[in-house]
Amino acid sequence: MTILIIDDSVDTQLLVKHYLQKQFDVDIITANSAENGLAKINDKIDLIILDILMPDKDGISTCREMKANVEMADIPIMIITRYSDPQTLEAAFAAGASDFIKKPVNKIELCARVRSLLQLSQEKKKRKAREQELKSLNEELQTMNEILRKLSMVDGLTGIANRRYFNDCLEIEWQRSIRNNTSISVVFFDIDHFKLYNDRYGHQCGDDTLISIAKATEDKLNRPGDFVARYGGEEFVIILPETTLQGAYRVAEQLRENIEKLRIVHSDSQVSDVVTISLGVAERLTSDDDSPSKLIERADKAVYQAKRNGRNRTEIYCECGFPLC
Repeated sequence: MTILIIDDSVDTQLLVKHYLQKQFDVDIITANSAENGLAKINDKIDLIILDILMPDKDGISTCREMKANVEMADIPIMIITRYSDPQTLEAAFAAGASDFIKKPVNKIELCARVRSLLQLSQEKKKRKAREQELKSLNEELQTMNEILRKLSMVDGLTGIANRRYFNDCLEIEWQRSIRNNTSISVVFFDIDHFKLYNDRYGHQCGDDTLISIAKATEDKLNRPGDFVARYGGEEFVIILPETTLQGAYRVAEQLRENIEKLRIVHSDSQVSDVVTISLGVAERLTSDDDSPSKLIERADKAVYQAKRNGRNRTEIYCECGFPLC
C-alpha cells in the first residue's frame, strides 16, 4: 500500500513517515506543496495525508480539487491541522476529507486513524474492481447476446437469413406496403429433383449446391430492400418491396437463368443435365383479408404449378386465384 504525505513541514513529514513505517507495511511518498502533491497522485495511492496550511494552496482547496477529479475521488484524505475549531473541520469535511488529526501528531491516534482509512481505501478499490469486472462481464454478455441474436436470424448452412427472420421481415415490409400503398411481391423457389441430386452425389455436394444457389441469389438482388432467405430444405424465398407481379416475374426469370448458368452437373435430373430451379411469384392483394401467410401460400402454389408444367420455369399467381401458365 502507498501513502502520500503533503505537508510543507519537513519535520512533520519525517515524523509521520517514521510512525507509519513502524506500524504498517507501506510505501511513503512525500510532497512539500499542494501542486507537487497533485503531480504525484496515481492509481497506487491508498491514502493522502494533507496539511491544511501550506504557502501555495491551502489543504481545503486542494482537497476539493482532488475530489472533483474522477481519478482521485475515491482516495481517502486525512486532514492534518493545528486547528480543531468547528468551522475549520466543517470546511474540511465539506471539501471531501474522510478524517482529520491535530498537530502535534499523536502516534497512537495517527496509526488508529490511518489503519481505518487504509481499510476503507482497500474496500473502495475492491468495490471498484468488482464494478469494473461486472461492467466487463455485462459488456461481454451484451456482445454474446448480439452474436446469438444474429445467429438466430441466419441459416447455419448457407449464411443467408433463416425462415424465422424472413417471417419477421415480411411482416415489417407488409405493413410498410399497406401504409405507403405500394406493391410487395415474393418469389418462392426450390431446386428441381434435389433428392435425386443428394442420392447421386451425396449430402456434402448437396450442401455445397445450396450454398452456391444462396450466394447466386444474393448476388442477383441489387436493391437494399430486396431480401432472400432459406425457407427450409431446398426451398428459398425472396421479398421484393415496391415490386409488382410483373417486376417480380422478371427478377425470378433472371435468377432462374443465373442458376442454370452455374452449370452444376445433375445427371439424374429429369429436366436438364445441370441443376435448375422452379419458381412461383405472387403479389400482395388489395383486399382487406390478405395476409403475409396467404401471400406465401399463393407463391408456393405457383411453384407447384411450375413443377406440373415441366420445372425449370417461373409461374405467377394472379388475383383470380389461379397460377398463370
